Amino acid sequence: MEFITNAINVFFTFKAYVMLPVILLLLALLIRMELKQALLLTLQLATGFAGIFIAFEFFVENIGPAVESLMQQRGLDYPVLDVGWPPLAAITWASPVAHLSIPLVILINIIMLATNACRTIYLDIWNYWHFALVGALVLATNESLTMALLATSLIAIYTIKLSDWTAPEVEKAVGRKGLAVAPLSSTGLLPYAVGVNWLFEKIPFAKTLDFNPQKRQGSLSLLAEPMVIGFVVGLVLGWAAVYSLKDTLELAVHISAVMFILPKCGALIGQGLEPVSIKLRDVIKQKFPSKANLNVAMDTGFLMEHKSIIVTGIILMPISLGLALILPGNKTLPLGDLPSLISQVTVIVLIMRGNVIRSVAAGIPLVIAYLLIASKLAPMFTELSLEVGVSLGTDAQITAFTDGGNPVRYWFLELFAGNFVAFCIIPVVGILFWLSWKRYSLTQRTNEDSVLEDAA
Repeated sequence: MEFITNAINVFFTFKAYVMLPVILLLLALLIRMELKQALLLTLQLATGFAGIFIAFEFFVENIGPAVESLMQQRGLDYPVLDVGWPPLAAITWASPVAHLSIPLVILINIIMLATNACRTIYLDIWNYWHFALVGALVLATNESLTMALLATSLIAIYTIKLSDWTAPEVEKAVGRKGLAVAPLSSTGLLPYAVGVNWLFEKIPFAKTLDFNPQKRQGSLSLLAEPMVIGFVVGLVLGWAAVYSLKDTLELAVHISAVMFILPKCGALIGQGLEPVSIKLRDVIKQKFPSKANLNVAMDTGFLMEHKSIIVTGIILMPISLGLALILPGNKTLPLGDLPSLISQVTVIVLIMRGNVIRSVAAGIPLVIAYLLIASKLAPMFTELSLEVGVSLGTDAQITAFTDGGNPVRYWFLELFAGNFVAFCIIPVVGILFWLSWKRYSLTQRTNEDSVLEDAA
């Protein structure tokens, strides 16, 4: 047992761009893909993911000093440091819940597939930590391993089912059939996105507002390019940080470069995943005809080719900084987790059909929730991180802007804490689930009709 535990610990020290390709390679060989093709697709996937990580690290290296300069120049002081998701992952994998969660979630997924409760193979093992973190927090608050595993199981079921409903949206948006969005941080927001979109459709003036960089042509096409918007955001941030003209222009070009590179890396990931997904579905269809048309759930990286996702994320970044400055009760200035906004809004943008106006409008309340929840949970994250040996050499509290402030995870935590308000929200979530199911059914039928029309 100790050997297995050590092996798991070593495996999860690998970066996601090593771990996920290894899993994909094993899967490709298992379904008997040609070795050469499997290796090339795996390397393509690894290259795409590594490119995204490199771009995000470069982004943080450039935007971090700008945000720090902004705080100094404007005389701001925030007691909670946004250090990004790594300390949260460290807290998770140090918990006894983490190692149990891997076989637990795999078993849950198998049972859901066998009982037709879902059509998604949840391969994104790296992001199992999103489920296990809920369990680790529940364990820290009530010291019950049983309750912690129950929380992990319920949020896993919630996410896997919603991953099902993202597949038609992915096919409609980027034309990749059989791929679904995996991470709780994005997929878990689907009911919220559907609810906001439903509200937009009920407001006569608002429902006509549309700006879609993915389809924009004509005179405004230049403003729809992610690298142009990135350049403008860089100029604004440089001005707010009281940078010199030279430093402002360099920052603008750096952000522009990141926005240009991300879609290219996303396309690489999608091109690497799709053949394996198609082959997997063909093999399953041959052996289990009743299980045809299954989806493979993966990290959001393959959607970074979608312009509207990049544009929405980059627009929400300065908005997040602005809200952090004026929001009562907020103690966090977004920094380390700021680039994660691009990943978090993927499903929101898909639901909004690439409409950046709607997506940004839906993102603003979400950002407010991130800030308040991340600030509230900072003492718990700080204490748990110190217990597992993660220290930044400062007395400040730490949090993660998006992953630490995820409203779905926080709702589950409050449910297991017995919060009455959290239980009162259940009927609202039920209504949003019903609207999400209707949206899924409609999009699925639309996609099938389009296939029939193309075949004719």
